[in-house]
Amino acid sequence: MHRTRIKICGLTRLQDVHAAVDCGADALGFVFYPNSPRYVSAVQAGALMRAVPPFVSTVALFVNAGLETVEAVAAEAPFSQLQFHGDETAQQCAEAAAAVARPFLRVFRVKPDTSAADLLEYEAQYRSASRYFSGLLLDTFVDAYGGAGKAFDWSIIPKELAPRVVLSGGLSVPDATDAVVRVRPYAVDISSGVEASKGIKDARKIAAFIAAVRVADTTIESESSHDASNQTCT
Repeated sequence: MHRTRIKICGLTRLQDVHAAVDCGADALGFVFYPNSPRYVSAVQAGALMRAVPPFVSTVALFVNAGLETVEAVAAEAPFSQLQFHGDETAQQCAEAAAAVARPFLRVFRVKPDTSAADLLEYEAQYRSASRYFSGLLLDTFVDAYGGAGKAFDWSIIPKELAPRVVLSGGLSVPDATDAVVRVRPYAVDISSGVEASKGIKDARKIAAFIAAVRVADTTIESESSHDASNQTCT
């Protein structure tokens, strides 16, 4: 059965952590960027992460943070993966990941002139830079760091790359099914699309988003079965 993984990002409250887990989220994201309205301190995040059950990943999001900051958060908050969302170089990401012995996601902020070749080259660069690199998260480029609730042109994502990426950027309940069916990413990431207000999640929106992704999974599985049946017949 095809199953797209789902990350709910920007959690700040215990009730939102419980809601995301209860609805079936695979990963929860915590923002350690002080300029974000979804920022949490290491102490706050530590308390929230310790409420997460086994086999649900916790992701620590940083924007241009120094190595000491990453290490300080790791000492307090038991996150399972890093996410770098700023202007960090491949070497800086590799050094931070090695220092705390955690895998990391690298965010690629897609611009209007980004090409499929750019994405493949960027992934290859990071994969060769560190054994801790786990994949790209594709978001929409905006002047400020962090999500802006805007989608980019999904058609630029190469078919050979799509099964390895995390799709983000402007996802919402209405377009989740179409996004997953069209792109077929390994995972999706959403924050503002399931909020009542900035940093405050809406449990009903989380449930609806996850349900929409599962509809896409069923559609993909049905299409795959149909294609396999046609190949057998021919």
